[in-house]
Amino acid sequence: MRLSPTKARRVVNLVRGLPAKEALTVLQFAPQAASEQVYKVLASAVANAENNERLDPDALLVSEAFVDEGPTLKRFRPRAQGRAYRIRKRTCHITIAVEAVQSDRPAKKAAAKKADKAAEPAAAESQSTEGAE
Repeated sequence: MRLSPTKARRVVNLVRGLPAKEALTVLQFAPQAASEQVYKVLASAVANAENNERLDPDALLVSEAFVDEGPTLKRFRPRAQGRAYRIRKRTCHITIAVEAVQSDRPAKKAAAKKADKAAEPAAAESQSTEGAE
């Protein structure tokens, strides 16, 4: 991308570890100019996972996201008294990896509630027997 790596890293740090759908929403409303480029890379990664790997796009998580420095284009700008100043037009490589996550979190919460309800009567019985002795 024709974008400074430091500016791209600011945006990529926002979405690392988020669910893919939530990360796309964050990028859509981020004020940085780099967010548009990162959005396109993430959307492409989600589409590749859906079409090539047959994964559910709602169960995807941004597992890896990093920015590497690319080749720098060197240009010269004329300055006063015949001098020339170097201008560095930096580029970067944006890499985003997504992975499928099992969506069994609601089941865990339901199982935890059942376990808590089963433990409550047993705790109440043990407290009542201690008072009788």
